[in-house]
Amino acid sequence: MNLRVPEDLDRRLDQLAAEEHTSKSALLLQGAELVLQRHRRSREIGEGLDFVMSHDAALLTRLEDA
Repeated sequence: MNLRVPEDLDRRLDQLAAEEHTSKSALLLQGAELVLQRHRRSREIGEGLDFVMSHDAALLTRLEDA
């Protein structure tokens, strides 16, 4: 896989990689993992809300009217 990184981002990655004693590749892999985790978590939250809205609609309506 080839990845084109804007110069400014590449420069900042160089700096962070040096500070963290790691490679830019490792930093980018960590970033990709974080994006995937955030997406999965967002999807899980949405599915949870959909479940509550469909299974507890009557309860939510009663609470709304209280």
